[in-house]
Amino acid sequence: MLHFENDYNKGAHPALLEALIATNDLGLSGYGTDEYSRRASEKIRQATMCPQAEITFLTGGTQTNQVVIDALLASYEGVIAADTGHISVHEAGAIEFSGHKVLTLPHQDGKIQASAVRQLLETFYADANHEHMVFPGMVYISHPTEYGTLYSKEELSDLATVCKDYQIPLFLDGARLGYGLAARSTDLDLPTIAELTDVFSIGGTKMGALMGEAVVFTKSNQPKHFTTIVKQHGALLAKGRLIGIQFDRLFTENLYLQLGSHAITMAEQLIGILEEKGYRFYLKSPTNQQFLLLTDSELEKLEKAGVCYGFWEKYDATYNVIRLATSWSTSQEDIDALAQIL
Repeated sequence: MLHFENDYNKGAHPALLEALIATNDLGLSGYGTDEYSRRASEKIRQATMCPQAEITFLTGGTQTNQVVIDALLASYEGVIAADTGHISVHEAGAIEFSGHKVLTLPHQDGKIQASAVRQLLETFYADANHEHMVFPGMVYISHPTEYGTLYSKEELSDLATVCKDYQIPLFLDGARLGYGLAARSTDLDLPTIAELTDVFSIGGTKMGALMGEAVVFTKSNQPKHFTTIVKQHGALLAKGRLIGIQFDRLFTENLYLQLGSHAITMAEQLIGILEEKGYRFYLKSPTNQQFLLLTDSELEKLEKAGVCYGFWEKYDATYNVIRLATSWSTSQEDIDALAQIL
């Protein structure tokens, strides 16, 4: 089988496994208070050029989004997101389950525009009945988006300005951040993201870790007793070392960006193959996810040939939107074999 359905179908990068094995017999304190978690946090502060950053390690993306959003919102507040946003579509109502409504805006290639956010906020506060409504208390974006697209520095800066004007936090979900940072066309880096957002996550699960996400509060704004809040969500890992050790290695010798760059190189080859063979793109992204339009019969052929893909949505009566994703683990042999099948 050729696995292009997502970027987390393999276990973990060998360097991370080696780091876990090498430290396996050490007695370390729990709940992320160990020396490796502290060292990983310091490396992230250095990489983001944000010395005041407060960092917590959690296990998964949905868990991270729910904990952060619930911790930052008042009981009467909701979170603004694209209608295609991960918290709106692919998290099984986890945000609503915690008591907060997702307030959706139409997307443009997976992104929301600062002008649309400002209009939503202006309209809300102009409504004489807004005390009877869900208050927009935060803006959520993902980078890359659900369509593999990227915010520019200007777009992120504009969103940050709106959030500052209305004194609400801007939260960037970076589950695939490494692939966004490695994209050739991006003008965003970790220091800029730290400067413009109030909180963001650095994904490990999709970037070669067994599991793990780093939550980074950038403005000395981590909620009071955040560890207690994490535990209330059942999200506090006793063996926090397991994540800290992996992030310590990911942020050593630039491994995190190297893994992202590898996936982008594989994606660029994939794009070239698809173009050469005449496949029709639904959306050609600058990151590791590519979206194609294929008929039912074409999908059946792919399946019979042993290609695992991600079904995204129905395009019309004839075509389906599917995703082919490269990752830190995609090999040249994988790309060559897929080219032969296509």
